Amino acid sequence: MIMSAKSVEIVPASGTEVLIPLNKLKKSPNNARKTPHSEAAIEACAASIATKGILQNLVVQPELDGEGTATGFYLVTVGEGRRLAQLLRVKRKEIRKTEPIRCVIDTANDPHEISLDENVTRENMHPADQFEAFRKLADERGFGAEEIAARFGVTPHVVRQRLRLGAVSPKLIQLYREGDLTLEQLMAFAITDDQARQEGVYERLSYDRDASTIRRLLTETHVAATDRRARFVGLEAYIEAGGTVLRDLFTEDRGGYLEDVALLDLLVTARLGREADGLRAAEGWKWTEPHLDFPHAHGMRRAYPHPVELSAEDQTALQAVQTEFDELTEQHQTAEELPDEVDARFGELETQIEQFEAKRLAYDPGDVVRGGAFVILNHDGTVRIERGFIRPEDEKSHAEAGQEGDGQASDEEGGGDDQATRDGEAEEEENEEEEEEQRLSDTLIRDLTAHRTLGLRLNLSEQPDVAIVAATHALAAQIFYIGANAHVAGIQPVKMDLATHAPGIEDTPAGKEWSDRHANWVRQIPRDVAGLWEFVAELDHDSRMALFAHCTALTVNAVKLPFDLRPRALAAASRLAGAVALDMTGYWRPTVQSYLGRVTKAGILEAVREGVSAEAAERISGMKKAEMAAAAEQLLAPTGWLPSLLRTAWTAAQVGAPDGAQGYDFCSQAAE
Repeated sequence: MIMSAKSVEIVPASGTEVLIPLNKLKKSPNNARKTPHSEAAIEACAASIATKGILQNLVVQPELDGEGTATGFYLVTVGEGRRLAQLLRVKRKEIRKTEPIRCVIDTANDPHEISLDENVTRENMHPADQFEAFRKLADERGFGAEEIAARFGVTPHVVRQRLRLGAVSPKLIQLYREGDLTLEQLMAFAITDDQARQEGVYERLSYDRDASTIRRLLTETHVAATDRRARFVGLEAYIEAGGTVLRDLFTEDRGGYLEDVALLDLLVTARLGREADGLRAAEGWKWTEPHLDFPHAHGMRRAYPHPVELSAEDQTALQAVQTEFDELTEQHQTAEELPDEVDARFGELETQIEQFEAKRLAYDPGDVVRGGAFVILNHDGTVRIERGFIRPEDEKSHAEAGQEGDGQASDEEGGGDDQATRDGEAEEEENEEEEEEQRLSDTLIRDLTAHRTLGLRLNLSEQPDVAIVAATHALAAQIFYIGANAHVAGIQPVKMDLATHAPGIEDTPAGKEWSDRHANWVRQIPRDVAGLWEFVAELDHDSRMALFAHCTALTVNAVKLPFDLRPRALAAASRLAGAVALDMTGYWRPTVQSYLGRVTKAGILEAVREGVSAEAAERISGMKKAEMAAAAEQLLAPTGWLPSLLRTAWTAAQVGAPDGAQGYDFCSQAAE
């Protein structure tokens, strides 16, 4: 039926509460809020309405056309967010578009003023009240994080954060209300729900109340999930054994903190023990010992593997693998990206080649039968095996059986018939000297040998080439042999274990390079110290100087300790750094573990400012320390930046200090 006359909308009186269909509500052009509601706010409002309904009526005024006649639609003056939330629910098919909405008609007040009033004359709940209210919902009504999240339109993670904050000590919550604690500090306390511990740490705080300090104090008896022990055992195995993990909901905790350190250590010891037992069974060593760190004071001689020829079968297999590897390389040398199956095959071939190459070195069977190995936990959570150590008692029993001489260093026999001839001549000379000594008094022997020593000094002082032989022999006899006491030159190398000052240094590329160099010399020198002099004397000049340099280098000590009383020695170290053109960029990089995670935020920003730019430092200045350190590591990686303690004049001149860097000149500093 068609209406010929225009129907007139009857508008309720101002102040009347009415139900208006949702599709009859519009946004008021007089709404004071011009910045739109965020999607998150609309989501939260929709979730709240879905569970609790609209708790506050919308305030509306009738829409009038140009002639002042009501159109049947209503403009929302107060409650636009609730209208949008209901429209979202319509879109999700939770309600109909004609859903009745409780509204209050207001034609008496200025719509713009009451819209402004709605948004201005109110005060948000204090965050602490919100935290405690969420906690009350969980405790008294039994709501879980997911259910609370659904009822308030936030994520379960946000709910867990608020619940954790609501569990902080009431004493600290009150300090937060009064402004004596910041939200960041409160979040740091929330890392644990032990309120007594929270209060105890607060009492310990002095002037340094940084959030990172609070977290450190609260977790000082725990172990980070990034710790080598945790990585070695694995979180799953630790939890399965009954261990608990403390999670920090407010920072990137990289897996949390393991609370049961005793259990963790027990699991580490047990697994290392299994690794040691497996190694002993597989390789036949007399003993294997598991250790968290390498026992540098073991007091044992170390035998090293010596080169051996591959069997004909292994040589054929290696050739086949190498051929396939070369063919694949040629086929795909122009490819920008390898197919997954080809990349996987390359990995398999490389592994096989490494396995065959490892067979080119083997330990003497006698050393395996009486020697052992240490199974050690690396600083990256992997296992490191150090083989070939022979205990003094096993050394002695073997020597008593007449199978070896005194002071042995490596597995190689070396020398053949010539060595046997020299040994025979030396033994004959020693017998003649012993017979003569028996006829002379001790006083006369001392007198004569003193004159002989003076003659040796005079002649040696005029023959630098022989002096190098004597010095190299003295150093090598004490470095490579245990208990030999075979050196005539009174030069005593003082060796210092760097691992005691820089844990994990032996696992670095530089540490492994030094270890390989040392092992290479051990494989070359005679097995018996009696042949060491001839070995050194018969080396060509370059090889002899290389051995001398290696032995001398092992005695260098430029470690600066607290209250160090060696200023002249450290000055000499600075001159040595300049003399050898030391460039530490080849041995060290600024990473979170090596430097950036161990300095203050100001120190991180200074490094980025020096190594990259002031703008780059400004970009990361607002980050939390963990994120800042990780970002700085990426920024500094290509720059070659070094802290001042590692810079030399050569570094600044040859590598080039970054813009703004204040290069530390070791040489000029030492000369002051």
